[in-house]
This record gives sequence, structure tokens and C-alpha cells, in this order.
Amino acid sequence: MTDLDNATKARRIALHQIRQLMEFWSIAPEELGSPRAVPALRRCVPPPGFVKYRHPVTGETWDGEGEHPEWLRRALLKEGYRVAELKPEGQAEHPPAALQPQAGHAG
Repeated sequence: MTDLDNATKARRIALHQIRQLMEFWSIAPEELGSPRAVPALRRCVPPPGFVKYRHPVTGETWDGEGEHPEWLRRALLKEGYRVAELKPEGQAEHPPAALQPQAGHAG
């Protein structure tokens, strides 16, 4: 089976599921509106200066975005620190409630 065959089969399955959901919820095609009517996904963005990890000796920090910095890899793999030891004092597992949801870009 080729990639095109797989894509065609997946599309047929998706259309079948959509039709079933529309029938179950009594949704008319006109109710779907234009694709622009779909709200953009929202993403929580940490407040400026948010620190997810801090090295207890060097003070190096990382906000958790992007690639792991070399200091974090070194601290965990060579210096023997545990993740919990690199969390700033009194900080929860997730960013504080002060996070402001930001609208994503649809498109």
C-alpha cells in the first residue's frame, strides 16, 4: 500500500467520523461556517523573568523553552543533581497563575 493509498484511506475514515459526529449532534453543514470562524488556539506564556530551573551554585537559569542548555545537562548527568534540586525555591511544578493566555496565530 502506498502513502497515497494510506492518505486516501485516512481521509475516508476522517470524513466518516465527521459525518457521524454531525449526525449525532444534529449539526448542519451551514453551521460550520468559514474556517476563519474557528477560534485560534490559546497558549499560556510565562511572565517575563520566569525561571523553571536554576543551578544552585552557578546561578545559571533556564525558562524551559527550547533546547536544554548545556549547564542543565551537565548538572543532571555529571554533577549528580536531581531535577527537583534545580527548581527555584518555593516554585510550583507549573508556572504561577499569573500566566496570561496569549492568542495563537491561525493560519
